[in-house]
Amino acid sequence: MKIHSADFVGSATDSGQFVRDDLPQVAFAGRSNVGKSSLINKMLQRKALARTSSKPGRTRLVNYFLVNQRWYLVDLPGYGYAKAPKTEREAWGRLVESYLGSVRGPLILVLLVDAKISGTPLDAQAAEYFRSLDVRLVVAATKIDRLPRSKRARSVQEISALVHRRADEPVVPVSAQSGEGVDELWRALQPVLG
Repeated sequence: MKIHSADFVGSATDSGQFVRDDLPQVAFAGRSNVGKSSLINKMLQRKALARTSSKPGRTRLVNYFLVNQRWYLVDLPGYGYAKAPKTEREAWGRLVESYLGSVRGPLILVLLVDAKISGTPLDAQAAEYFRSLDVRLVVAATKIDRLPRSKRARSVQEISALVHRRADEPVVPVSAQSGEGVDELWRALQPVLG
């Protein structure tokens, strides 16, 4: 996809601050430190549009980026950060649920799963939760460049099994560092972005 413009338009701490228009939205969700912000920067061809950190749990808000003046890329808070207080983790969950219920236009959710560890039970729970809300799902197997080529296909198969992938839900191996798989991920998003 050709990126002509990508602008940070704001963060939401509660449902009153969510973007409420009919533009399509691509939401990135995943475990803390799975590489959501890094992949957003790679896809939007910007080095620091989405703030990255080596410390997990830094994205605590719903962050909106307007792309090509036609659709939003949305960075959701990560799940599974054990060091965050339970009340804060529960608040993030409520914020994400409220966000998903607020989207008026077409929505596709990219669930990022760490290919190095072939996902976690939390990733499987997240996939089932998103499906229960009838959200269109694409799975991105992140950090694929950190695996030897001989182990990549197996990791993708394990992730597919873990999240109980449906036939219409692609699992795309991708790297925010090398850019590998970014074009394939864009293709998987085309049904919503046109």
